[in-house]
Amino acid sequence: MFGPGSILNPTVVAALVAAVVAMLARPIDDWLNRRRARALRSERINDVQRALLAEIRAHVVALESQRLDDEATAALLQGLRDSGRFPFIPAQANDRIFAAIIEEVHILPADVIDPVVTYYRQLSIMGSFAEAMQKQAEKDQPRAVEMFADYLELTESARESGQEALRLLMTSVFFGEDALRQMLDQESAAAQAEKQAAAAVLANSLPAELAELRQRFNKRFSDRSDL
Repeated sequence: MFGPGSILNPTVVAALVAAVVAMLARPIDDWLNRRRARALRSERINDVQRALLAEIRAHVVALESQRLDDEATAALLQGLRDSGRFPFIPAQANDRIFAAIIEEVHILPADVIDPVVTYYRQLSIMGSFAEAMQKQAEKDQPRAVEMFADYLELTESARESGQEALRLLMTSVFFGEDALRQMLDQESAAAQAEKQAAAAVLANSLPAELAELRQRFNKRFSDRSDL
């Protein structure tokens, strides 16, 4: 009954069990491997976002502390013009983390990539502009002072783009990518509603304004006819 040719032979049964286990183990192993890969990717994304968040926040805080109002800016520029001197602009070193992970930027949430790249692009422009400005100062100090005024505007743009990158990074890190997408969708819907409301106000007021203009035109034409 349990001879060598029987399907119930222990050797045959063991072989069948081993085959079934192997068949079941492969998809389970694949699933576990994919799960581990997703976990590692998620952890890496979080690490990269936190690192960028720290680097951007440090620079934005520095830019905030260096902000000048219009009066102080005008006084600074006038002082440079009067003195004939020009300030030394140190080389920027606020993109080291970004430079180290630039090959991994694509793993960031799609809604985070553009603001982050925009911010660091702004830093690159500032660095190039600062170099050109220092060279110009050696040849034409008054022109360099005017360039310095433009440089201050660039720092303000960098501060604003940094704040936007921080806002999106913080939302993604602390609340998740889904919360980030929901927030942006709500902001987009609110902006669209505001545009539609403004268009409706314009559409409602336009006929009255046109009628008033027509009335003024007719009155002027009538006054000229009486002359």
